Amino acid sequence: MLYFVTAHDHTDEDAPARRKRVRQAHLDALGPLVDSGRMQVAGVYLDDDGVMRGSMMLIEADDEAAVRALLEQDIYFQERVWDRFEIRPFKRAV
Repeated sequence: MLYFVTAHDHTDEDAPARRKRVRQAHLDALGPLVDSGRMQVAGVYLDDDGVMRGSMMLIEADDEAAVRALLEQDIYFQERVWDRFEIRPFKRAV
């Protein structure tokens, strides 16, 4: 099943610096997920000033618990870039 995920960043003043510091490690870890087809779309969402404030992902997984486990293993979660997640089942129309 597909899941639409919004991962919201922490809002403290150091959060953007934490994101920047671990961004390459985060992107490197996504490679196998992209190659396997589990991570179908991923990117950042921006505030009005163009600052990264969170992530959006479309993930193939067996259930919501598997998605949550995947997110909690990500360096963005472990290093306090992501604060919280919204995970919703997603049905592709086009």
